[in-house]
Amino acid sequence: MINKINRKFWAKKKVFITGHTGFKGSWLSIFLTYLGAEVTGYSLKPLTKPSLYKLANVDKVIKKSIIADVRDYKRLFKEIKNSNATILFHLAAQPLVRYSYLLPKETFDINVVGSLNILECVRKINKIKSTIIITTDKVYDNSKNKIFQETDRLGGIDPYSSSKVCVEHLFSSYHDSFFKRSSKQRLATVRAGNVIGGGDYSEDRLIPDIYRFAKYKKKIILRNPNSTRPWQHVLEPLSGYLLLAEKLAKNKILKVSQNWNFGPNISNCKSVKYIANYFAKSLKLKIKIAKNKSKDFKPETSYLRLSNFKARKLLKWSPRWSLNNSLNKIIEWNKDARKEGYKTICEKQIKNYLK
Repeated sequence: MINKINRKFWAKKKVFITGHTGFKGSWLSIFLTYLGAEVTGYSLKPLTKPSLYKLANVDKVIKKSIIADVRDYKRLFKEIKNSNATILFHLAAQPLVRYSYLLPKETFDINVVGSLNILECVRKINKIKSTIIITTDKVYDNSKNKIFQETDRLGGIDPYSSSKVCVEHLFSSYHDSFFKRSSKQRLATVRAGNVIGGGDYSEDRLIPDIYRFAKYKKKIILRNPNSTRPWQHVLEPLSGYLLLAEKLAKNKILKVSQNWNFGPNISNCKSVKYIANYFAKSLKLKIKIAKNKSKDFKPETSYLRLSNFKARKLLKWSPRWSLNNSLNKIIEWNKDARKEGYKTICEKQIKNYLK
């Protein structure tokens, strides 16, 4: 059975998450507590208003929520050690390309120094057996139009992508220097596609922007309608991270490189215009193509695709939801979340995903 997550393994498992106040971090926190894990979260305050973290009361869902900076090594080390966690997920990051052009130093500080602190903490806290470090699909050298595999050359031109490439190199150095041979600790970096789902209120992301246009009954304005992305519901990569973390903790995945793609099927690689048209029909909106880019516009990769062959073969992980099904889940979430409860609808979709 694909994506078979062992609930017995996760029951009462002590887990530490950085970036738990973000969109993916909130979903992961809810997912893990749904599986019965005891979660400690460590992050700055949510960057958006509203935020899934606040709406779903994630601070009350998990065992402990710590509002602090991942760049604060002493505090980070203390909190990881006190949590008695055996599994760690590192999601804390500055995740936006446009923002990285505006504040490149902050982007590198958060993404690189934060990851360095995590690796150093893990190196010194032997109790942590499994560590998953989240990077991005944008780490690859995209000068060639291809489906990227884990062994492909890394690139990264914009500050955000480059900072994540730095994290990959940093990880490789620590992994090969301290964890590869005799250590009982197992680590991996993971790369997902364009993650979407209910509860995302981030700036400069297509679907949250569409709902902002809908709120004010405005036309959907598209800057790059033909840009293609590997869209995937947030539960797809999270299920991959959980499977991998479990395998690493059990020492089941040893003699392979510890970099993993959890991208969607090729059928999910659609244009921005396709996504906009899908929501425009549901929300009864019109679409407008922007003729002039704003002054602070910076280019992003126009075409990205990830191979998930390695995860399919070695983890028995495979995407479950088609793109249209994923989009329908977002529409359902936004329609019913307030009525059903934000945490409840997240758990409902997790339960549906795990069927």
